Amino acid sequence: MVKVYEINGVTPVVHPTAYVHPSAVLIGDVIVGPRCYIGPLASLRGDFGRLILEEGANLQDTCVMHGFPGADTVVEQDGHIGHGAVLHGCRIGRNALVGMNSVVMDNAVIGAESIVAAMSFVKAGMEVPARSLVVGSPAKVARALRDDEIQWKSAGTAQYQELAVRSMRTMRETEALTELPAERPRMEWDSTLPLHLHKNASA
Repeated sequence: MVKVYEINGVTPVVHPTAYVHPSAVLIGDVIVGPRCYIGPLASLRGDFGRLILEEGANLQDTCVMHGFPGADTVVEQDGHIGHGAVLHGCRIGRNALVGMNSVVMDNAVIGAESIVAAMSFVKAGMEVPARSLVVGSPAKVARALRDDEIQWKSAGTAQYQELAVRSMRTMRETEALTELPAERPRMEWDSTLPLHLHKNASA
């Protein structure tokens, strides 16, 4: 069972086509849209402001979403939030990526189809133009993104949308094997794009 908590009479909403790992925690004013993926140990704490994940977005392992009272924290359609990232009172634009262990602070806006590099700190109120590469702590716009970089990002997000489907269909709690089988299968994917080899891989 997913850990879902009502507070002050407000209960999280999860679309039936979204996958939320059972170890994730959803509290209060949380809205998870269609085809989203929420990874293990993610914390979506809508006990102050509203948290929204639009269609096809993903929030990976140990990510945190929170915001001040009256504020919305939003990941727009096809947004991609890498492992361990923190989003606080910000807006992540359509088809944008926030890399692993990055922090995006209050009232910051990450433009559509942008990439925030891993380990970046986006300060409060920063506005990032669409199709930008953002790097550093504090983060700065490094340059505009190329079409192939945006295609790489979109392919990675599509794999998480596929993962949401396969997780709902095949993931189950079980016990570990005690020996390695002679014919152990590997994970199979519809996509053959080598995402891990891309030079800007950050999530």
